[in-house]
Amino acid sequence: MLLGLDGVHVEHVERRDGLLVVTVSTPASPTGCPGCGVLVTSRGRRLRVLHDVPGVTRVRVVWRQRMWRCGESGCPRKTFVEQVPSLVAPRGSITKRAVAWAIGQLRREHATIQGLARQLGTSWKTVWRAVEPELVKLAADESRFENVTSLGVDEHVWHHVDPRRRGPKELTGMVDLTRDSQGKTRARLLDLVPGRSGKAYATWLGERGDAFRKQVKVAALDPFAGYKTAIDDKLDDAVAVLDAFHVVKLGTAAVDEVRRRVQQDTLGHRGRKGDPLYGVQTILRAGAENLTEKQRVRLTAAMEADPAHDEVFVAWQCAQQLRSAYHQGDLAAGRRIAEQVVDTFHTCPIPEIARLGRTLRRWRDAFLAYFTTGRSSNGGTEAVNGIIELHRRLARGYRNRHNYRLRMLLAAGGLTP
Repeated sequence: MLLGLDGVHVEHVERRDGLLVVTVSTPASPTGCPGCGVLVTSRGRRLRVLHDVPGVTRVRVVWRQRMWRCGESGCPRKTFVEQVPSLVAPRGSITKRAVAWAIGQLRREHATIQGLARQLGTSWKTVWRAVEPELVKLAADESRFENVTSLGVDEHVWHHVDPRRRGPKELTGMVDLTRDSQGKTRARLLDLVPGRSGKAYATWLGERGDAFRKQVKVAALDPFAGYKTAIDDKLDDAVAVLDAFHVVKLGTAAVDEVRRRVQQDTLGHRGRKGDPLYGVQTILRAGAENLTEKQRVRLTAAMEADPAHDEVFVAWQCAQQLRSAYHQGDLAAGRRIAEQVVDTFHTCPIPEIARLGRTLRRWRDAFLAYFTTGRSSNGGTEAVNGIIELHRRLARGYRNRHNYRLRMLLAAGGLTP
């Protein structure tokens, strides 16, 4: 049971008031004063109660800590107590292995600080004061930024109160999207910085140093010009890749805009139950290959209900063509479709599709880079955002951005090199 508690031996074990109480002490040995090195004399012992890893019941370690007196008249130390770093930190009340257990629970089991405090039989502050220094030490380890060859970036909102009370609502998150030896992406959060801007991203990249920036070869991002500017300025050797999900989302949004406009032009009101276009709004968001025969019949009937609906059908076909570029088994074939999309959409007489085409033309290189970088995307970044959202809900929100950053780095693998 006491495996891992080096430097102490067990004197007594008993069950008391629903607790397993283990009394330990260090073996006797000559001790020198840490101030002057002179051999010291004993002043007896004091009992120090420590919280240990819980089992079936809570565990308390009672450490009979030795106290010493220095007899050297010129030594400023006078008295001091023994320390066992492998057992507990100075002035700490949670054993080292309980701290390691708590960090493991936070990282792998979606635990909360309050939940761990309840299991250990102590307070939130006591647990966090024991865990926080370890997380700070891991976050300061620059080795966790090594071997990052693919980088993702995205923003999220970490609180919903007045920014004057808690600072900026938006945070920019950087994610390691480097693939392993099997070609799989093992996404992990690298950092969270305040703000949603190219400046925030560029500043973080500048702080990482030349070695880090030179090793990044692929930089995935959503269609946000600020992040693209930071990549162009700081990552000279990296290829910017526009995220496939957001490109398809732009196409779907364009179809929805066309549907709403045609709905207003033909009927003079927003969609209502029984309106042909309103009845197929979800079908228009689906992939053509996923539609059932019944859905195809409904779509055809809605398009034939009014000649003006042809605009919606053409827009839907354009979105399907854009989507099909990402579903080709052969990347060369997908690139050909993507190039055709870029070269033709901006000439479409449907204004929403023409606007989509102009957007893709502005992002042409980043859009087509998907097909030359082995289908690189920002999907891993979105997965990390999902983990962040989960842990924020578990904690019922955060009030301290420093604590929030450390907790999310731990939960999303950012503290593991």
